[in-house]
Amino acid sequence: MIDEKYSIIYSSKTGNTQKLAETLQNILPKDNCQYYCSVEKAPKDLNNLLYIGFWTDKGTADTQTIEFLKQLKNKKIFLFGTAGYGGSQNYFEGIINNVKKNIDSSNTLIGTFMCQGKMPLSVKERYKKMQEQNNSSLKIDALIANFDRALSHPDAADLKKLEEQILNS
Repeated sequence: MIDEKYSIIYSSKTGNTQKLAETLQNILPKDNCQYYCSVEKAPKDLNNLLYIGFWTDKGTADTQTIEFLKQLKNKKIFLFGTAGYGGSQNYFEGIINNVKKNIDSSNTLIGTFMCQGKMPLSVKERYKKMQEQNNSSLKIDALIANFDRALSHPDAADLKKLEEQILNS
């Protein structure tokens, strides 16, 4: 598949998914790239092999990506995405399964990749306010700890895993 024409289409709110898209662009043969663009700029005349990136919103892909996926027919799709809350492969698989519900059965899913991504500072500020209102909640402490762990993601190890996933698919 690495010799086919392909397009990389992505949605990125904080730059995390864009970082994955840039990694794909560097891994895949540049001469075979038909389009590299954001979801909102995706043309209608896409080739058959698509690498589609999304950021996670409430346990699934962002709205723009979902609407884009619903339009696709007879494509080979590799999904990639980032989620601020992460660290668990089961959590990532749940997100992928939710996203897959928006893909028409005429398409073929050829692979997936998910990793943690940093979140905007406003998220931590919201957690801190929640903590102040509920002084002793361990759940809020865990959310803040996850926020801090996510700050470095996607990191070099995440990008290397993506590269391995692509080269082995």
